Amino acid sequence: MLITKIQSKQNSTIKHLARLAKDKKYRNNINQMVCEGEKMLFEALSSNIKVHTVIIKSGALVSDELLNNAFNKGAYLFSADEKLFNLASDVETSQNMLFSCDIPHKMADELPENLNGVILLDGIQDPGNLGTILRTVDAFALSAVILCEGCTDTFAPKVVRSTMGAIFRQPVFKMPLEQAVACMHSRNIPVYAAALSDKSISINDISLKKAAVIIGNEGRGVTEKALNLCDKQIIIPMLGKAESLNAGVAAAILIWEMSGKNE
Repeated sequence: MLITKIQSKQNSTIKHLARLAKDKKYRNNINQMVCEGEKMLFEALSSNIKVHTVIIKSGALVSDELLNNAFNKGAYLFSADEKLFNLASDVETSQNMLFSCDIPHKMADELPENLNGVILLDGIQDPGNLGTILRTVDAFALSAVILCEGCTDTFAPKVVRSTMGAIFRQPVFKMPLEQAVACMHSRNIPVYAAALSDKSISINDISLKKAAVIIGNEGRGVTEKALNLCDKQIIIPMLGKAESLNAGVAAAILIWEMSGKNE
């Protein structure tokens, strides 16, 4: 196992990882993203994702077995002191390892034939919320997440971190909302929009199993287009005084209902 010491801020690997963290167009053009930490490296290797480069912070205790696994699968290994290492990271307090890997799946518009629960995202902008939603969908084995208009980049570092490895397993598709709803209806899948409205039906009074649910933007909720396209509007009943829930939290509750785990 060969680990090369990086000694200059002009190092091409440092610049490459830093650009992957900041530049969506660059990520898409070369089909790579940057990830952080041993857990994410383990998840990438376990999912047979191609890992290109790994940088370890000098002096950090990192699993030799994990590094050997990456090295044996063709990854280049580097170490760098904290100052140089931090140039490649997009966070102030980084973990002890960064790596680049292939984007696990390209965005697609062709859904699997059999669908067992689908989340449609309508303008989700917060990376933490998107990552949480992907992680939750993965945990409860829904069939797909579809990004519609106005969503943040799935492969941005904060989204990737928030998925805790689900990014390597959970298929993500992208298509206009109108097309996504039409696709659901062509398969006889009902489409519900989570909305604060006097027209909304409590999720206690409707089955979400094998349905598609639209989750809206953190601030404004679902769009008028979504309300017009959906079959029904639904609401999560709350006993306290809060008017609404964080988009990621609301999605998690709805995903639980969609999975049928409460039946």
